[in-house]
Amino acid sequence: MFGVEKGIEDLQQLFTESKKYLELQTEYAKLELTEKLTILLSTLILVLILIILGMVTLFYFSFTIAYVIAPFIGGLMNSFALITLFLLIVMAVVYRYRQKLIVAPMVKFLANLFLKDNDPQPKEEEIIDEQPAE
Repeated sequence: MFGVEKGIEDLQQLFTESKKYLELQTEYAKLELTEKLTILLSTLILVLILIILGMVTLFYFSFTIAYVIAPFIGGLMNSFALITLFLLIVMAVVYRYRQKLIVAPMVKFLANLFLKDNDPQPKEEEIIDEQPAE
């Protein structure tokens, strides 16, 4: 009788510990997701701010260049046309190489963010490999 009661207590303790473990794993997953979403959103906001500031800078820079080169190419209208042509070529090049310039780095960033194993504990194979051979 004593062995059966001990086995039931062990099963109850195992069930309780398993329940605690699942709760802790759920909490860990929530914390990890929150961390990664925070990194993603802060990066997105930073990139958005940099794009807006870059567009404003490009706008004023194009006006500056237009006024600087106007006397050399025959007027303000010609300088604006030249800058417009240059910007259209840049847009076409970015569109043509969008996979390399935009999509691939974004996929790599997201893959590193969400698929990278952040487990600080070394795996068992790494522990075995690090031990000196005798």
